[in-house]
Amino acid sequence: MSGRARLALCAFAATLLASGALLPLVEGAGWLVQAALLLGVQGGVGALARRVPLARSLTIASQTLVTLLLLTVVFARDQAVFGVLPGPEAVVRLGELLVAGGEDIGTYAIPAPMTDGIRLMVVGGVVLIGLAVDALAVTFRSAAPAGLPLLALYSVAAGLGDGGTGWLWFLLAACGYLLLLLAEGRDRLSQWGRVFGGANRSPGGLSDGLSGRGGGASAPVRTGRRIGVLALGIALVVPLALPSLDSGLLGGRGGGNGKGSGGGTITAVNPLVSLKDNLNQPDNREVMTYRTNAEDPRDLYLRIISLDEFNGSEWRSSTRRLTDVPDRLPQPTGLGRDVSVTEIRTNISSSPSYQQNYLPLPYPASEVAIEGRWRYEPEGRTLIGDDGQNTGGAQYEVSSLIVEPTAAQLAAAGPPPQKLRSEYTQVPDSLPSVVAEEAEKITEGSANAYERAVKLQSWFASEGGFTYNTSVSSGTGSSAIARFLRDKEGFCIHFSFTMAAMARTLDIPARVAVGFTPGAVQSDGSYSVGLRDAHAWPELYFEGVGWTRFEPTPSRGSTPTYTLPETPTDGASAPAQPSAGASTAPSAVPSAPESCSPQMRRQGECGQSAAPGPTSPTDEGTPVGTVALVVLGALLVLLLPLLPLLWRIRVRNRRLGSGGRTPADAAARVLAAWQEITDCAWDHGIAPDESLTPRKAAARIVRLGGLDTMAAEAVHRIAGAVEQVLYAPEPRLAAGLTEDALAVRAGLEAKAGRGARLRAKLAPRSAVRVAWAVSDRWAALVQRWTDRPGRGRWTARWRRLSRQHG
Repeated sequence: MSGRARLALCAFAATLLASGALLPLVEGAGWLVQAALLLGVQGGVGALARRVPLARSLTIASQTLVTLLLLTVVFARDQAVFGVLPGPEAVVRLGELLVAGGEDIGTYAIPAPMTDGIRLMVVGGVVLIGLAVDALAVTFRSAAPAGLPLLALYSVAAGLGDGGTGWLWFLLAACGYLLLLLAEGRDRLSQWGRVFGGANRSPGGLSDGLSGRGGGASAPVRTGRRIGVLALGIALVVPLALPSLDSGLLGGRGGGNGKGSGGGTITAVNPLVSLKDNLNQPDNREVMTYRTNAEDPRDLYLRIISLDEFNGSEWRSSTRRLTDVPDRLPQPTGLGRDVSVTEIRTNISSSPSYQQNYLPLPYPASEVAIEGRWRYEPEGRTLIGDDGQNTGGAQYEVSSLIVEPTAAQLAAAGPPPQKLRSEYTQVPDSLPSVVAEEAEKITEGSANAYERAVKLQSWFASEGGFTYNTSVSSGTGSSAIARFLRDKEGFCIHFSFTMAAMARTLDIPARVAVGFTPGAVQSDGSYSVGLRDAHAWPELYFEGVGWTRFEPTPSRGSTPTYTLPETPTDGASAPAQPSAGASTAPSAVPSAPESCSPQMRRQGECGQSAAPGPTSPTDEGTPVGTVALVVLGALLVLLLPLLPLLWRIRVRNRRLGSGGRTPADAAARVLAAWQEITDCAWDHGIAPDESLTPRKAAARIVRLGGLDTMAAEAVHRIAGAVEQVLYAPEPRLAAGLTEDALAVRAGLEAKAGRGARLRAKLAPRSAVRVAWAVSDRWAALVQRWTDRPGRGRWTARWRRLSRQHG
């Protein structure tokens, strides 16, 4: 095997070994096989180009072009020209996947489900790293610098992982790099032939410099060993300096997972976020309270959003047109006049720490009275915050309908409209055949869609042998559904998504709703909804009744009365039996004061990991001449923007962490919070002015940032605390620094435009501090090297040796 071929093979192996560090971050390992295939094709193209031979720049250009074609075929084949060429539609599709992947990375907990967007970012990132390694080590024959992209790949995994990537992944990445160095050294030695060493001497005592025995190669070997030790040291130190993020794949706002010192905002109940981490936390944090005039609130689920699109990788919300919130919401789709309906009113108060864009509402709501900037999505009957509006501290009144169909009405439901049926019965080709086969087997002998739906619910809740388990991986794609049917254990997202998928295979329109169960009644008659009351459940459509809730998850929520057997002989006991349909009765009555005790404390709560994914409109007018530039820019976006983003998240988490408890630690926290506000304002276009006092600097941030009252007060509170630390003889300890800093950040984001918010997140201006720090350290290192003792003596000796050998 030639030296270049050996180098190319080692570059391929080194990239794959370093990529293994990403395995703990996502579910499944199939992406690594896909990345290996793309790397193999990319490396083969490089080998052919070098054999022609082509110029180095043309070799890299040919590999880049082939990489682009490969990514287009894998991720945007349906939009590509002839299924291969990246035309405008394919470019738009890749951009949509990148946007969706960025959203998924910021919202899913580790290990994240392998959505199409995350797959593109992971596989594309590995392929780009492989291109850089191949170009440096093989095309330019310089293996040492090729360790930098490998180190970047490993460091990203180490920084994102829960407590680092572990010694095994470090060892694999280090071995890959050393293997590359060894191959390069062997290639160079083979080109030199006999190495000029000077260690072996002729019988006359003089060095012949040509002997190939003994220590002739000892100098290169020693150099290679030193490089290896240095590379291992760097690779060991860098991951130790990176933080372990504890909120989503790229972190989130404080308090999201219940760890740390508390406070901040609750992001883990957002429908975009996997709720698995919150199912097992000991503290059931309150997210809202409500009062209602409903006689029996057991069925008063607070619905946030419906997920109606299943693409095989995940369930997500379709892109819908938003309208202004009408004074009275339209009649629910499919609801007939002969169905019993009762209108109730509910007053809801959201916790200030519960901040998300989707407004929890009883379903179906008919009127909503709320202040702020809200928009209405008619298909899902949801309210969505506009221009930064969220639920934090919201107080609102909702009129809603209690729909009480009978089993006979559901059984007599006619066929759904063709448009609705075609949209809500779609299943991806990747859905395993066992799903439809099992659905047919379970519902065999059913006379109508209602009977099939009830049989599915009973099979999941009691008859199928399923176990409620919050420690199961929280994927929602086709592979996760197949795994759930095989292992028969999971939590509410598995039950709801699998039942909805099965219903669709039976031609029953189905979607998944995400929200909260009714919560627990308090001594004053109000209801408290906690973090562990978050839930997901399937909604099936029946003509004449509309979208109808089912409850397949055992021990969670309440079983709808219209799905119980037709033997409720005593009407007095019928309302008390909704929990009978569940497999575990103790927690099936959420209105009881003790509904959140032994079993809930042991089992936690359940939620979902699917993400609503609004997609961008296609840009059919993109000039063909700019396609190449756009694609190259998109490929760079796969990796480069993560670096300043990761640094900014790390700095924010460190500054707003709990720290120590001494007065000095308290003062340091105050100054760190002020530094965070200054940098956050800088990221949003307000450059720091160090000539101003904290009070004047705060007023400047409020004025230029257009902050509202709450955020302005938070800025001034922290500025006052800074003045206390700097000037007061005995400064008062400040509380709520994290909450105030996050409030200021939210205020700046709310006033900034979409482009400014994106710039602040992906390319924060404050990241220039990294360059400043590197420059300062380099200057200090140069100064120490210049001032070290004995430098003149060693310099003179080196010059004498140089003259002798010259």
